Amino acid sequence: MEEARNVSMGKSSRPRPGEATELAESAWVIVLFCVACGAVAGALLPVLARWLLTLPWAPLEGPAELLTSVPEPALTLGTIAVGVLGGLLLGFTAVHESLSVGVSGTQVTLAIRDGSRAFTRQEISVLFRDGKQLVLLGPDGRELAREHCGLPWRRLAAALAEHGYEWAEEDPYRAAFRRWVPGTPGLPPGADALLRARAQARKHEDDAKDARELRGELLRLGVVVRDEEKRQYWRLVRGD
Repeated sequence: MEEARNVSMGKSSRPRPGEATELAESAWVIVLFCVACGAVAGALLPVLARWLLTLPWAPLEGPAELLTSVPEPALTLGTIAVGVLGGLLLGFTAVHESLSVGVSGTQVTLAIRDGSRAFTRQEISVLFRDGKQLVLLGPDGRELAREHCGLPWRRLAAALAEHGYEWAEEDPYRAAFRRWVPGTPGLPPGADALLRARAQARKHEDDAKDARELRGELLRLGVVVRDEEKRQYWRLVRGD
């Protein structure tokens, strides 16, 4: 589900000076995949409802009886239609949340959620993959960006290398992280309270925006945060 092209089309496979490489997931592929999944789920829903009614005790028995009371083929056609609409909504949301990356000899541009951010070559020290996230670090170890990335990692790493950026297979500062627990010593004033608030925000998917904003507040204090499941790990920016 990825598209890649050079802005200036040349005969050489390597980019020329001033040429940029753009990598993005195909919007059509994402939407069609979600629609197909929604249609399959809709087609299976009546089957699942009938199966639930055969059990001695089943959750959602009332809704299942109501659903199966609709005659065929209207029932299956209706659930498929609802599944397709749900898949469309999910697909458009996934496209909105998908990351596209533009790489040139002078900057790296990240575009996501109706916005984009550009980082100059001088600002970027290294880029690496952390799970499903793309991370950019500055020369002082400060985290410039961390975004979920669905692009093929090998293709992305190759594009960055072609333009002369350093790619690391893992976080070069990984050994410097310490697990956060309330009251951890060594944090700047105010950082512990922000980590407490972020731990609460991460418990609820609806608060994902708050968790991102709190990460930004911690970075302003010189604290870099890395997540592992429900745990938070932290390190200080060099010089802080």
